[in-house]
Amino acid sequence: MRQSGQRQGRDFIARHGETVFNAARRLQGEAAHTPLTRAGFAQADEMGAALAALLGQSPALALWASPTGRALQTLAVIAEHLALDWHAARTDARLVEIGMGSWGGRYYSDVIAEVGPVVHPGTGLLTPAPDGEDYRSIAARVSGWLADTEDDPGDRLTIMHGISSRVLRGVMTGAAVDPLVEAPVAAGLPQGSVVMIERGVETVVHRGSGYAPA
Repeated sequence: MRQSGQRQGRDFIARHGETVFNAARRLQGEAAHTPLTRAGFAQADEMGAALAALLGQSPALALWASPTGRALQTLAVIAEHLALDWHAARTDARLVEIGMGSWGGRYYSDVIAEVGPVVHPGTGLLTPAPDGEDYRSIAARVSGWLADTEDDPGDRLTIMHGISSRVLRGVMTGAAVDPLVEAPVAAGLPQGSVVMIERGVETVVHRGSGYAPA
């Protein structure tokens, strides 16, 4: 697995805003098209304002996103705040959310009624269906993306998801492997949050107002 702190620029990693699935309390996972709610757009506005206050207008900032609609919608709002071209963004399927398997799209309450809790109370980590994706697989795919983009020059912004961003941040900061999921996982942050990672050290740029679990 990739060692932390190798890239020269700063990495800004953001969690997308609230979606219609989040508002309805449905398990979202890797679903491709779950649009933002008004609250989600407001959270994207807050992230954009926070980044603009830090970086100014038209910063030298490469744009990356999960290819899901909610990530790209969030990025569109942030890019407008920064006066950057959304069309210049690159996407990579390795940045998508944890695969929920046969539980994807179902209501949390229905799945919980069948199998018990699916969000760990101590960590906020989400349990996928037995046919879903495990955290070691997430760590492998985000580590692959990091290795392939290690030579990206300067600063970059990446818009992604609750669980996958926690694993990416864990890998980048050299977090210890969580025995619950057998992968490095950073602390959870609400939707609409942005962190900065520079040489393996993470700083919260903006703490969002959305859901804390995935």
